[in-house]
Amino acid sequence: MKKIVLSGMRPTGKLHIGHYVGALENWIYLQNDYQNYHLIADYHVLTTSLDTSNIENESIEMAIDWIASGINPEKSPIFRQSQIKEHAELHLIFSMLITTARLERNPTVKEQVRELKIENITYGHLGYPVLQAADILLYKGNYVPVGEDQVPHIEITREIARKFNQTWGEVFPEPEPLLTQFARLPGLDGNAKMSKSLNNAILISDEPDTIKQKLRKAVTDPQKIRKNDPGRPEICLVFTYHKKFNTEEVYEIEAGCRSGSLGCVECKLKCSDRIANFFEPVRLKRKDLESKPGQIKEILIDGETKARKVAQATMNEVHQKMKFG
Repeated sequence: MKKIVLSGMRPTGKLHIGHYVGALENWIYLQNDYQNYHLIADYHVLTTSLDTSNIENESIEMAIDWIASGINPEKSPIFRQSQIKEHAELHLIFSMLITTARLERNPTVKEQVRELKIENITYGHLGYPVLQAADILLYKGNYVPVGEDQVPHIEITREIARKFNQTWGEVFPEPEPLLTQFARLPGLDGNAKMSKSLNNAILISDEPDTIKQKLRKAVTDPQKIRKNDPGRPEICLVFTYHKKFNTEEVYEIEAGCRSGSLGCVECKLKCSDRIANFFEPVRLKRKDLESKPGQIKEILIDGETKARKVAQATMNEVHQKMKFG
């Protein structure tokens, strides 16, 4: 029997290439060896914003990018968290198994509060890792693909699983993180994180000309002002993109940059071409899917039917162990 992997993202609409490198690429690879469940974490949106006016459209746009990139919904169900009521029920039970002091020590939440400049943290935001634990353990996930910044959340999930099993009896595995090789791509402005909200991202769906325009403004080595100036590729974010999307020429690019024979304009043009070529099959598939919104909704409903069956079976087991009948 295949081990189970639970993956998810908050719905933010169209995804950028950082999402692909940091998550999607790994999810696609894992489909071959594991039973995957892909969660559209729409409840999690509420931890940082109460504006849900566009959440359905953003969920559909994100699902399109997932499928266009290579997620096979027949093998790996895609579903919205809010449509499976068992997520909320298990979250409630799990919230009784962890202290607020433990949640307040979570470095990931602290970092998010700093990044978003949140003055008053809500009960729901503090309990974000508890809801995430319910998301994972509802499907008895053995592994969770994450970046290093999410590892503390997985440790909380393991602690909650252990506490439940010790208190009422064995139900849940203690999941382990699967670290992604490229956890993050830097943003075009040199920010450590690519983000649509920071306006420093290349979208998976961007056309070649758009990619060129965006890369033209990308930050490079400040000491390399003219073409013949020697550069330092190790600090250049464009070279980071080359290492991912232009592996065939990466050594040539590095040598040219260091010697000064390769100028930044030419380097950026090469990089934009490689990124555009890399994502061309995804763009074409995305355009086809965009013309079939009904099909995407059917995929979500089918995924929710499959996920609900698993979730209900888990909750029946939880009720039995807890003597709830």
